[in-house]
Amino acid sequence: MPEVSTKPYLIRAIYDWCTDSGFTPYVAVAVDESVRVPTEFVNNGEIVLNVSALATSRLLIDNEAISFQARFGGVPRDVHVPMGRVIAVYARENGQGMAFDVPRAMSAPASQPAGPVLQVAPPAPEPPEPPKPSAERPKLTRVK
Repeated sequence: MPEVSTKPYLIRAIYDWCTDSGFTPYVAVAVDESVRVPTEFVNNGEIVLNVSALATSRLLIDNEAISFQARFGGVPRDVHVPMGRVIAVYARENGQGMAFDVPRAMSAPASQPAGPVLQVAPPAPEPPEPPKPSAERPKLTRVK
């Protein structure tokens, strides 16, 4: 029996968590010839899609693909994203979610080189420690 990928299950779980938490679920996709999206919105071989219930109709996240209809520039378009092309699923509001490896063998077309959409920011520097109070008692100096 072939091994079943955990990826579609994890994507559905993050999607459900986003919607249950009142967040907007986004999906980042590495575009190639197997992905059906409006190419005019592809940037550096990738596209980020709002997959919330308000932004899509007929959303289906099955084990093979994510498919739905959405408006792009006011025009309804059919979207089809094979699971192997999903880079990440995350909440727009806080960036929490999950990223996935996309095999290099399925790279973007030469006219649209792949590049990262999501970048992990380096941790913020630690704030400096506040000055420690002196062991001496404060002194008041009178100025005349």
